[in-house]
Amino acid sequence: MAIRLPSAWKDELLARTDIVSVVSGYVTLKKDGRRYWGLCPFHNEKTPSFSVNPDMNMYYCFGCKATGDAIRFVMEMERAPFMDAVKILADRAHMTMPELQEDPDYERRRSQRERLFAANRDAARFYHDTLWKPEGKAALDYLHGRGLTDGVIRRFGLGASTNQWDDLTRHLTEKGYTREELNLAGLTVIKGESAYDMFRSRAMFPIIDQYNHVLGFGGRALQKDAKPKYLNTADTPVFNKRKGVYAINLIRKSRDLKRVILVEGYMDVVAISQAGVTGAVATLGTALTNEQARLLGRYAPEVYLCYDGDEAGQHAIERGLDILEAEGVPCRVIYLPDGLDPDEFIRQRGLAAFEAIQPMRPPAYRMQRLKLQYNLSTQDGRTEYAKQCAALLRKVRDPVDLENYLEALSVQTGFSRDVLLAQVGAQAAGNETPNAALLSQREKNVRERTPRRPDGYKTEQTLLSLLATGKLPEGMVKETDFYSETLRLIAGRLIAGETPDAIVSDEELTDDARQEAGEAFSLLTGTEADNAAEVASDCLRKMQIRNLEQEMENLKESMRTLESDEQKMQMLTEIQGLSKELEQLKQQGR
Repeated sequence: MAIRLPSAWKDELLARTDIVSVVSGYVTLKKDGRRYWGLCPFHNEKTPSFSVNPDMNMYYCFGCKATGDAIRFVMEMERAPFMDAVKILADRAHMTMPELQEDPDYERRRSQRERLFAANRDAARFYHDTLWKPEGKAALDYLHGRGLTDGVIRRFGLGASTNQWDDLTRHLTEKGYTREELNLAGLTVIKGESAYDMFRSRAMFPIIDQYNHVLGFGGRALQKDAKPKYLNTADTPVFNKRKGVYAINLIRKSRDLKRVILVEGYMDVVAISQAGVTGAVATLGTALTNEQARLLGRYAPEVYLCYDGDEAGQHAIERGLDILEAEGVPCRVIYLPDGLDPDEFIRQRGLAAFEAIQPMRPPAYRMQRLKLQYNLSTQDGRTEYAKQCAALLRKVRDPVDLENYLEALSVQTGFSRDVLLAQVGAQAAGNETPNAALLSQREKNVRERTPRRPDGYKTEQTLLSLLATGKLPEGMVKETDFYSETLRLIAGRLIAGETPDAIVSDEELTDDARQEAGEAFSLLTGTEADNAAEVASDCLRKMQIRNLEQEMENLKESMRTLESDEQKMQMLTEIQGLSKELEQLKQQGR
């Protein structure tokens, strides 16, 4: 069941939130009339089409149609879930989350989380400072030995833990943290009366979330015989290794990112980032999870898997593809030859060679993996390989992609396209139009989202925007005045007392309805708003004219089917009456 905020509390939050101030934290705005304008943060443009309306407490882009209130803006810019965006704005407005109404323990948990965040932050500073001291020399030598510069070390906040038992624990207790808090944060181990550091003699990689909270650490052993090679913070009240990814804090700052590159380890992320690769992240000591896949899907249109070239890495890629596809995240594979990992590949062959690798679509990669299992020099091997590939290709919905895979498979196995297509299970039709089952989901969505805008839609939009100002006399406009189903729905909510920003922020509103609402709410100029009642009357008259004209056309069409002269005369009289009413409305307009 979806979490719903109390309406009164949410309305108060939006009322206390200055949307111009929120947006200005990300976009340079300039006031023009009653609105503020800037370059849209959601698409590339050179001329500002992004507007912020402080009167309605919402934004709208006349280019890409993005619309919403302060909550939705924070969600989009921070790639944050709804409740996380609400919490960010609640902190700005110094408002207590409404969970307090039902959970007396909420304040204790909130305070505890803040203490753990602070302890991790201070630990990260301690490790980073230690790296540049004599006791951090071994870790610094290791990082330099891996080719890292001081600049990239500072950018990622890398550090060193000493070889002493309790250096960090003593440092943080002197700053006022209790041993219990440090234990809860995963920084200190308590056994009986003793307390010692979780991480010792390791190069330290701080794990930072998209909101710049230090959640935990990954520590790389400096001694060859130390086990484990990588030690990660265990799950804590602020850290869950299934839900986050390493370096998400850095890709959050990248706008218009074309793809995220998911690699296996922290060092891979740091090394290839130093080489010039953007958008690199890694999982936190676990295989890719559904939660991580959903998180990455918010940051770029595609995710590229670039794991180590050994067998273990390739097996992890196959599993990762399954996870990403299950979550609906478009993905590809960067296949590294000769068993190399991303860091090794770039150091040996350079950035240009890395960028020249053509990312593989999942079916092509899986077919390549299957090819290793069969001896294609034999008929049996080619037959079994063809059957296994055909089973994979049943999931391909794009006819062009399917044709390309079939062509490649035909070359590899010697079977004809028609035979392979029959094995896939599709019809070997010549030039028939692909049926709906072969259309990609994206194509289906585009077709379903394309709105049919009736005649007079612009007039209805104007009337809705006037209704949204709250300046029309009560009862002047009714839901039934609107022909468009979506605008009628939005009008009903306005008449019921909802504000425009509350409507566009409703999570249950479809994207198309939100877009239509935002477009209508952003339609007015100042002059129209100042003369709201007069303009509304004109809109209503035009809509009545349209309705009468449509009704007359329907009657004329029906009249052609009548056989009785008496019925025809009755309908003609009705049409004449409508015609007279129509002429009167047009005279009023003149």
